[in-house]
Amino acid sequence: QVQLVESGGGLVQPGGSLRLSCAASVRTFSNYAMGWFRQAPGKERDFVLAVSRDGSNTYSADSVKGRFTISRDNAKNTVYLQMNSLNPEDTAVYYCAATDRVGYLTAVTRQRDYPYWGQGTQVTVSS
Repeated sequence: QVQLVESGGGLVQPGGSLRLSCAASVRTFSNYAMGWFRQAPGKERDFVLAVSRDGSNTYSADSVKGRFTISRDNAKNTVYLQMNSLNPEDTAVYYCAATDRVGYLTAVTRQRDYPYWGQGTQVTVSS
């Protein structure tokens, strides 16, 4: 069974930065493409960023381009979400997701393509 555990959330002021981590309990992390999604209060869960199995390809939602980046360390079974220039509209529960049902170079953006999900971590941007 795949377990994903997010960490690094918290309260940050507008303009600040946070780095989220997602640790995966899997045998071969490089078998999984990874993604980050978020759900703001009263809204549906939305795609944020995705990275391919080897880390060479990423895809970003327009709302976070130039501010957020995704990276992975396959030796540590961990994917990261670096968030800069945060604003109150970034307040949400952030989820990581994993799928082993794609090719090596594919970054997956659709929620329905991810069978494995973490519990989420709260990010609040407020002064």
